[in-house]
Formats: sequence, C-alpha cells, structure tokens
Amino acid sequence: MSDHTTAHNFDSNSAVATENEPTASEQTLTEQNMSEQHTPDAKEPDAKEMDHPSVGSETAPETSEPSVVEAQSAAPPAGNASEDKHTSEDFASALENFTTESEEAVGEDRVIKGTVLKLTSTHVVVDVGAKSEGMLPLSEVLDHEGNPKFKPGDEIDVMREKGHNEEGYINLSHQKAARIHAWDEVEKAYNEKRPIQAVVIERTKGGLTVDILGARAFLPGSQVDLRPIRNLEGMKGQTLEVTVIKLNKKRGNIVVSRKELLEGEQTEKRSKTLEHLEEGSVLTGVVKNLTEYGAFVDLGGLDGLLHITDMSWGRLTHPRDLVNVGDQIQVKVLKYDKDKQRVSLGFKQLTPDPWLDAEHRYPVGAHVSGRVISVTDYGAFVELEQGIEGLVHVSEMTWSKRMKHPSKLVNVGDEVECVVLNVNPTERRISLGMRQLATNPWDALHDKYPVGMTVEGRVRNLTDFGAFIEIEDGIDGLVHVSNLSWTKRVKHPSEVLKKGDRVKAIVLAIEPDKRRLSLGVKQLQPDVWEAFFQTHHTGDVVHGKVLRVAAFGAFVEIAEGVEGLCHKSEAVDGNGQPLQLEPGAEHDFKIIKMSPEDKKVGLSIRAVGEEASRSEVEAYKQPVSSTSSTIGELISWKRASNEGN
Repeated sequence: MSDHTTAHNFDSNSAVATENEPTASEQTLTEQNMSEQHTPDAKEPDAKEMDHPSVGSETAPETSEPSVVEAQSAAPPAGNASEDKHTSEDFASALENFTTESEEAVGEDRVIKGTVLKLTSTHVVVDVGAKSEGMLPLSEVLDHEGNPKFKPGDEIDVMREKGHNEEGYINLSHQKAARIHAWDEVEKAYNEKRPIQAVVIERTKGGLTVDILGARAFLPGSQVDLRPIRNLEGMKGQTLEVTVIKLNKKRGNIVVSRKELLEGEQTEKRSKTLEHLEEGSVLTGVVKNLTEYGAFVDLGGLDGLLHITDMSWGRLTHPRDLVNVGDQIQVKVLKYDKDKQRVSLGFKQLTPDPWLDAEHRYPVGAHVSGRVISVTDYGAFVELEQGIEGLVHVSEMTWSKRMKHPSKLVNVGDEVECVVLNVNPTERRISLGMRQLATNPWDALHDKYPVGMTVEGRVRNLTDFGAFIEIEDGIDGLVHVSNLSWTKRVKHPSEVLKKGDRVKAIVLAIEPDKRRLSLGVKQLQPDVWEAFFQTHHTGDVVHGKVLRVAAFGAFVEIAEGVEGLCHKSEAVDGNGQPLQLEPGAEHDFKIIKMSPEDKKVGLSIRAVGEEASRSEVEAYKQPVSSTSSTIGELISWKRASNEGN
C-alpha cells in the first residue's frame, strides 16, 4: 500500500484514532478488523505501474497481528486450575502485546512531529515522545549539496517504520512523511493550477529531476525554458517556479513545466510592451543573446535586434566589446514591423553623432593624438575618440620612400601623435600625417647639397631608366641612363653599375616639393663633345667609321665618344650614285651641321664629292703657266682618281 494511499485511508479515520482510546467492545472490533485487513490475500500495487521511480509508493507492513479468535484458538484446552491460570495469563499477555502492536501499526500510517536530538555519521536520532527514541537514516535529510537540512533541536516530520533496530530505537522515516505532505501540496497546486517551487536535483535522460517539498518530479528538457537549453547540467541546485501538468497518484508520477509559466509571463509582458512601442521611442531591455552581427535584446516579452553597426559610432569587432548577456541597456526603436513582429534597435542613436562638429574640433593643422586600431597595406587607422577615426596614409608616415609596410613603423594599440591634414564630415573621413611632426630633410637639401656639388652614395636600386643612389638616410638621387657615360650608348644602367656599388656623382637639380634629386655620373668625366665642338666647324672634312645603320641613315664615329649622323640622302658618290654604308666601313665625311646644345653633328659624303668638283673647275679657270698643270694633266688626274675609287 503506497504512502499517499495509506495517508488518504488514514485521514478519514484519524479523529477516532488520535482522540479516543478504544473501549473493550471497540477493542474487540478493531482486532477483528485488523485480522481481516492483514490477510495473506491482501494485494499490493504492481511495481510495473510506477512510471517514475523517483516518486514511489511505500508498501504497508507485511505481517499481520493475531486476532483475538486466533489467540483463543491457539490456547491449550481447558484442564486443571493451574492450567486455567496459565491460560488466563497467556491470554492477558497476548492481549496486551496485541494492543501495543496495534498502536504501533496505526502509528505507521500517521505523520508525527519529532525533535532532532543528535546527528551521527549515518543516522538522525529523533524524540517522538514514545517510550524509546527513534532513528532515521541521515541520507533522508541531506540537501542536493550533501549537507543536513536539520540540526539538533529542530522539529521534524516523521513516520514510524515497523519494529525497532538492533539498538532498540524505533525505526523512523522522514522521506515518507515529506512525501505525504508533498503529494498533498502538489495535488492542491495541480487542482488550483497555481505555480509551485521546485529544486533541481540532477540531470536525467530527457530532462531534469526536481524536488518539490520532498517529492520528486520530472521536468522535461523541452519544458525548462522558452528556448532549448544546452547545458541542463548547469541548472543543478537552482530553485525554479513550475506548474504541475501531469499527476498520477496511483503510479506515483509528477510531471512539471516551467515553459508554461514563462510563456504566460511573456504574453503579459508583450502586451504591455506593445502598448507604447513605436519608432523613435526609447526603451529599457536586457541583452539575451550575442551573435557576430549584433545582440538580441528582450524588451519585455518581445525581442529586438541591435545590429553591430548601430551599437557605436566607433568601430566594433564584436558585440561583446560593448555589451554582455544579462546587461540591462537603453535602446532606441529604429524600425518596427507590426506584421512580422520585428524590431530594429539602436544604441549609438542615443548620443549625438560626433562627426557633426568634427570639422571644428579637428581643424586642419591641429596636432592630435590617438590609438592605432588597424594597420593595412596602405596606411594605419587612428582612433581620435569613440566614433572618430583618421587615416595616416603610408606616404604621410615618414619622409623616407623606403618604408615597405606601415607595420614597420606602427602596431595596433600604439599611441601616436599626428597632424590633421584634411577633414571631410560628409564622407566621415579625416586625413592625418605623422611625418609632418619631423623636419622635412628636402627643405634643407639646397643648402646641404647645392647644384654642382660632388656627392657619394650607394647604388640602392636599378631601373630601366636609371639608377637610384642613396646619399643619406631617406634621401635618394636618380642618375638617368643618359647621364651615365659621355662615350657609351647605355641601354640599361646595369651595363655600367650594379646594386651596392659606391659611386660619385654631381648634383644636377633639386625639386624639394616633388622630392626629386637628379644626379650625373658622366659629368665627372671630361666632356669629349665640348672638346670636339671647340676644334671643329661646319664645312670641315673628317674621317669616320660607320658604327650602326638605321633606315634613315648611318651613325658614324668621327672622334672618340663623338658620333655624327649621315642621312641616306647624303650618302651619294661623286656621280650621284647612292652608297650602301655598312658597319665598319670608313669614309671621308663633310660636317654640314653642328648643334653643341643637342650634341649632334650632321655628316655628308655627297658634299665631299661636290667640293672636289668645284676645285677642279677653279683649277681649270686659272691661266696656263709653267708651274701649273695642263688640261691634259687635269683630265688624266681626274680619270686616275675615278679609277682609284
């Protein structure tokens, strides 16, 4: 017979059992009833009917007390007076024992108050007001953390178990008493549909086992919260408010739900929230969940999304940089879709946009300080205040052109000093500079390296158009390929120089605004062109060697390092026949044009032939004398000359 069933049966007769002692006639009737109740045929509840072992039923005592009839039938047959006396004494003793045992049996179905006397390592000793003290297992009064719930002097509800233990103490049970009380409270809460408190004991398959005033109940995982909870184990020891959704006293089952209560509370809160929810309103909510793109805020039965871009005027890498789950914050309703019940929220909108007056607070030329929050290939972003960032372009970091990456100069988290170069509030941009805080070495370059001065440096880089020579840290000069040699036609600077060489050069020009320095190497060598132009004039006949041939003519070396051009129209013999000039061929050429500025010389073979013909005519016109040649001689010389060519 289960605890709650026994208690129910007992409650209907409790007034008689507790207030009045049985009379002689009632005693006989009680003995008869007890005999009938405890027959071997009495059926106990089937164990298979118990759905949840945590809330079980206690069986009634297994043994039955002997009835008066059984006691009389067990007495020996009538005999002599001595035997009759013994028979009467045995009967009286049996009757007294039966009465005591009957009282104990009744006590087993009744919750009684006791006082805790002491606690041992295994049991609790309780004073129940009987002839002897009672004892119950210590495990029955431990909480979920393993600590006793009672101490000496505390009042405790107990029920008597059958018999005594080896030490003579009455066997007691606190759990049985608690269960009877708990079942009454649970049933009352179930009928009245009101919430009741439960303590989470342990994680079990499919949910949680909870304790309700000593009775165990099952809380399914789907009924723990409005949304699935991953870590049910972490709820151990928590006190929850639940409703009883299923109760089966026969099977000893109690099923509870927390979700129903939360849904009801949420519906009520949502109704109140919707009464004053509109775009532009400022509400207070609690952060429920964080994602990479924002935070969900409970406004009171209704969740709104606070996107990461609406959290701060500044830069956030993750919402947790500003808020955490459980934080209570004020938000502004940016958009509300009544049909879809979606709410977009903003946090930064509660404060003024810092860019509105950024142009006045950060004037051009002002010196400012900030923290490096990002480094890219093209520069570094510096946070001047929350919501205001400026970019230091890589070209504005140092006067040197050799810095390959901004990370060589600054790192994330560094505090740096900058100069405001430009402010654009519309595009929310501020340009900053760091090199402006240092002296520009190019400004003093004219004084340090005047034009015409000879400098020395290391070849740092070679390009198709020239060589860069470092003359000091951050100052590079360019030697153009045309300024490498007077005498050689250099196609690539690698023909003359190689990286790392130390060379001398002459400063040719300085452009500080463009940070350009022009150098020359050939200027340190004698200028063969200048010497040629000083010693030669237009009309002079020179001997030259063809170096290379182009479609328009031939380039001819007429002195060391000096080249002239003989156009194809000038490559004609005395008879007016074109000549095929080949590299390596040597001829006499007449200088027909000179340009010292451009270092160009025009040559002609035709002019050489025309000069010879003019000489012949002039000689022919002269009077014949003994010292002059005859016409025949001239003709013979002319013929011989033609044959020689």
